[in-house]
Amino acid sequence: MNLAIIQARLGSTRLPNKVLLTLAGKTVLEHVVNRARASKFIDEVIIATTISKNDLEIVSFCSKNKIRVFVGSEDDVLDRYYQTARLLQPDNVVRITSDCPMIDPEIIDQIGKKHLEEHADYSSNTLHETYPDGLDAEVISFQALKTAWEQAILPSDREHVTPFIKKQPESFKLLSIKNDNDLSYMRWTIDQPEDFTFLNEIFNRLYFINNDFRTKDVLKEIAKDPDLLKINKGIIRNEGYLKSLLSD
Repeated sequence: MNLAIIQARLGSTRLPNKVLLTLAGKTVLEHVVNRARASKFIDEVIIATTISKNDLEIVSFCSKNKIRVFVGSEDDVLDRYYQTARLLQPDNVVRITSDCPMIDPEIIDQIGKKHLEEHADYSSNTLHETYPDGLDAEVISFQALKTAWEQAILPSDREHVTPFIKKQPESFKLLSIKNDNDLSYMRWTIDQPEDFTFLNEIFNRLYFINNDFRTKDVLKEIAKDPDLLKINKGIIRNEGYLKSLLSD
């Protein structure tokens, strides 16, 4: 069984409550869940949020929308992931973050297929960044996740779940999935007000025509109107992880 765990919280300092902002009439979180459920590789989807009272709104949202939810550590996201996975004992965990409303099921399926074929411990399109920021997906064997949970010590390794695994190619079999073209300069995630403006523009143009639009559809729209990329240009990728490294 392959379990998608979507980490979600409302405590963003740069764009508060970002996962409950609406794009084309649905919340960011709902779009992420729907896209994860469209993956052929994923068998089950669960939200992993925190014990903070601020995140009760996420629990309520999940309850109303019949989405499974687990409540765990606020800062130790690795523990939150492991405890969530431990309940369901999956073969593999698909890590998705709740700030990626354009996550592509086809890309998840591609990573999952390669992961199984290569008998990898960890597979992702983030080891070498060639996809737009916001299409990140990681597939981790449950055993590798458990090992990381048992052994990771650094705060950055606990907060960001997979760095402990990625830093040890001698201990884990790592598989990198690359795009044919390097599109890592594009930003399709939501972390800043400019990101929301960009995503809102894309969803307003595409969602009402095809609510299952994919990466190729977004690229076509950007090709028609390249100025779209100027909306949120210049924001640093993985800024949260870089801050965690400084705190280490």
